[in-house]
Amino acid sequence: MIFKPKIIDTLKNYSRSQFYKDALAGVIVGVVALPLAIAFAIASGVSPEKGLFTAIIAGFIISALGGSRVQIGGPTGAFIVVVYGIVQQFGVKGLIIATFIAGLLLIIMGLVRLGNIIKFIPYPLIVGFTSGIAVIIFSSQVKDFLGLKMGNVPADFISKWIAYGHQISSINLYALIIGGFTLVAILIWPRVTHKVPGSLIAIILTTFAVHFFNIPVETIGSRFGAIPSSLPRPVIPGVSFATLQQLIRPAFTIAMLGSIESLLSAVVADGMTGGNHRSNTELIAQGVANICSSIFGGIPATGAIARTATNIKNGGRTPVAGIIHALTLLLIMFFVGKWAALIPMATLAGILVVVAWHMSEAQSFLSVCKGSKSDSAVLLSTFLLTVLIDLTVAIEIGMILAAFLFMRKMMKASSVLQTSLSPDDNKEDAPILDGLPRGVDVFEISGPLFFGAAYKFKDTMKTIENPATILIIRMRNVPIIDATGIRILKDVNAEIKRRGSKLILAEVISDQVMDELNRARLLFQIGKANVTPTFEKALERTNEILKDNGQAGDKVNKMAYK
Repeated sequence: MIFKPKIIDTLKNYSRSQFYKDALAGVIVGVVALPLAIAFAIASGVSPEKGLFTAIIAGFIISALGGSRVQIGGPTGAFIVVVYGIVQQFGVKGLIIATFIAGLLLIIMGLVRLGNIIKFIPYPLIVGFTSGIAVIIFSSQVKDFLGLKMGNVPADFISKWIAYGHQISSINLYALIIGGFTLVAILIWPRVTHKVPGSLIAIILTTFAVHFFNIPVETIGSRFGAIPSSLPRPVIPGVSFATLQQLIRPAFTIAMLGSIESLLSAVVADGMTGGNHRSNTELIAQGVANICSSIFGGIPATGAIARTATNIKNGGRTPVAGIIHALTLLLIMFFVGKWAALIPMATLAGILVVVAWHMSEAQSFLSVCKGSKSDSAVLLSTFLLTVLIDLTVAIEIGMILAAFLFMRKMMKASSVLQTSLSPDDNKEDAPILDGLPRGVDVFEISGPLFFGAAYKFKDTMKTIENPATILIIRMRNVPIIDATGIRILKDVNAEIKRRGSKLILAEVISDQVMDELNRARLLFQIGKANVTPTFEKALERTNEILKDNGQAGDKVNKMAYK
């Protein structure tokens, strides 16, 4: 079954004691999510309440319909770069439409069972764009952290830092102290307790200080006004064909990033709980959540690794915890939302600086850099493109580069050798090969015969100056073959026929290879009798052909070619 939410399984034997654990975990995660939802929205270039709407609506749906028992959904730091870019180019309306389209794409991805394929996205690419996003998030918070008196911050990374340099003399020491206190509180508070997040403590203390002592720093209210205490009316965005053409690319980026982030979070959660998530169900739930988030004016949502881990550590083991987390946020917005306007911007900047540090994956970044050159190339390319150009471009080029480097490795792993009797040869084959008659050449292909390696085989064939009467190609170590490999085999067979020789394919043991040979009618062209499952059968067929031709069985002079 493609779509089967985990909540169906978990509620069958649901106990009162587990409800208490889920309720406690849900309330704690809801409190943790409050400042993050507001901070992520502001950093993304939209008003703070949109982050709350997203955490409430999308968080509820992801838990209720998702394929993970403990996944917590909502806005995340990974989307900040993408959302900010869309808002700058297409406005908030364009973001809502892009999020709506991304939700549809996620549902389609789940229905066509792409959940497992997404897991194979190269790890260096993920680390590269995640670290790049972390750098951009940090860069975007310098203005508020230092309280710089400047207008709109440039979107371009280099221009942004040049603008900071020009305005560095306008630092607000009060903002710097508040931001610094927030950092210290978040880092030190876990030594006191893990039940209450340090970010909440920092918000409460700094908001109280700013409000009652009239500290001259910018707050959410002074920049955005009051925060609504209720959900907006749902509105389905209108999507024209022209709008679709403009926004399909950023929507695809949202869908890809959301799918990667949510499935990574689900995998981490499985490792912590010993569970097993349903990836395609999770993608469908993420799609529905993003559609509903956009209808209520929210921003993109996905699985949040940090909040999911918090849920697990506090006893949450079923989707009920995630649902209670969303309801907790809803109640906070109803009854305490108006006080959120008093939160200092420097406090939110401090929270996001910590988020950026955790996202940077510094240890993983350095570890990959110390590894193979190809992995380092993918990592650094993706990182630099994310920071300096665009996340969409970074993912596209990173995937292409990773694919080419993988093909290069496969080409190196593939070899085409004319069989020889050196000391390194297989001793079991020695008696058989030693008895080969003159006029018979044996080549062996090792590794996948795909378009990257197929021409290596063709070039090796060209090195034969005096073609034999019979050419045996051993394929025992060929697991797969593609259309280019089939084309090369057809060309070799045609050339051999033109010269009056015969081609025998020996030890075709891979079902995939045999199926491709059959589909391409290469079995018919070569002759079914000339495609054998064992080398012994190939030699028997060789003797039959030589006997029909009346040739003698002198030994062949063997050489190795590469």
